[in-house]
Amino acid sequence: MAKNKSYNLFVIVAFVALCYPMIMGFMKSECIPNLTGIVINNVNPDSLLKKDKGMWFSGEYQSLKDDYNNDHWAFKETFVRLNNQFYYDVFNQIRVNSFVAGKDDYVYSETYIFSAFGDDYVGEQKIKTKLEKAKVVQDSLKKKGIDLLLVFAPGKGEYCIEKIEDKYKHTPLRTNYESYIANSKQLGINVLDLKAYFQKLKPTTPYPLFPKFGHHWSFYGECLAVDTIIGYIEKLHQCDMPDITWKKIEVVDTARSRDADVLKSMNLYRNPNQNMKLAYPEVMFEQDTTKNKTRVLTISDSYWYGPVYMGVGYSCFAGGEFWYYYNKVIPSPTPGQKVEVWQLDLKQQIESNQVIMLLYSDGNLPNFANTFIEDAYELYTNPKAYYTRVEKNKAIREFEKQIREKPVLLKKATQKSNDLQIPLDSAIKLDAMKLAGLN
Repeated sequence: MAKNKSYNLFVIVAFVALCYPMIMGFMKSECIPNLTGIVINNVNPDSLLKKDKGMWFSGEYQSLKDDYNNDHWAFKETFVRLNNQFYYDVFNQIRVNSFVAGKDDYVYSETYIFSAFGDDYVGEQKIKTKLEKAKVVQDSLKKKGIDLLLVFAPGKGEYCIEKIEDKYKHTPLRTNYESYIANSKQLGINVLDLKAYFQKLKPTTPYPLFPKFGHHWSFYGECLAVDTIIGYIEKLHQCDMPDITWKKIEVVDTARSRDADVLKSMNLYRNPNQNMKLAYPEVMFEQDTTKNKTRVLTISDSYWYGPVYMGVGYSCFAGGEFWYYYNKVIPSPTPGQKVEVWQLDLKQQIESNQVIMLLYSDGNLPNFANTFIEDAYELYTNPKAYYTRVEKNKAIREFEKQIREKPVLLKKATQKSNDLQIPLDSAIKLDAMKLAGLN
């Protein structure tokens, strides 16, 4: 009798445990997981079904509903964090796409490790061809009083190379960075080598220039970079710009700002001890409106987001915009709307600035400046061909924008990117071409 009671109790407990997540899902009106870097579908297909009953018979509703329920079940966040914690504690693995753990808790983008050892080298001829076009663009803009500046930013892979796991290490090959620097100097292109500058500072810097759990340079390193860029532009463009200064530096052992951006994306159940002293200067910009007249357009990868948050564009660059990967326009020229570069008149935008700065870190040099150099080259050497091509591609660009802005479509593109092992932008383009009826 006692055995039967124990068995029945076990069955009841097991049943409740299995059903508990489902019960909680029904009881909670909203179960939106607080997870960083994961695309969540917030569009309930029930609302779509009311407008289109055909979704039920085509099977589209059922597929969307499964996807929605998977994103919103009661314990998704908890289970994702526990799963990530297990892999991190047991296997030293980071469940963030293309990121890996190194020695002493350092985290890296694999892309930047490959860059440090030359594994992503695109070849001398490709780099030389791009820079020859950049030289034509530089000369064309100079006639209009506009300076073109190429800035090569340091990547964490080479700067913190000693903390990379040994399995990645080999005798370094020729790197994209080396080819870009050599060819730029040979062609007479304006270049600021921040990567070499950071390497020079490394033996003597009082504070870390790259944090353990961050992907980008530290806030302190960012401040040094901004100060150096301002000084270089002043000499290049023969102008006087507002200075960035700091009198006080706060040193703490818990990362702030973007100094733990990868840690957030790791979505762990409990964060590890950071045990690294990081410096945070109390930044001030010179308040002199007569100096803040050199408008600088920055085309860059994610390394420039930090200076944007710092206020460099407004305080030093006369309101100059930031074009993220030559795509997203920051700040948006149309408040309340997301604007992309292809929606603008490129010639008008370029010529409303005094300096065009292309700043890319070494991990992104295989696609340096994205297609800005090629577009600007064609714009100033064969404008008719440029405008014809832009008009032809408008439909695809519009669909690409829709995919980026709609979580349901973006999630599908992200899955395609993972399945086909191609960049997300390539997956988005494939889906856009399909929507446009081109494949």
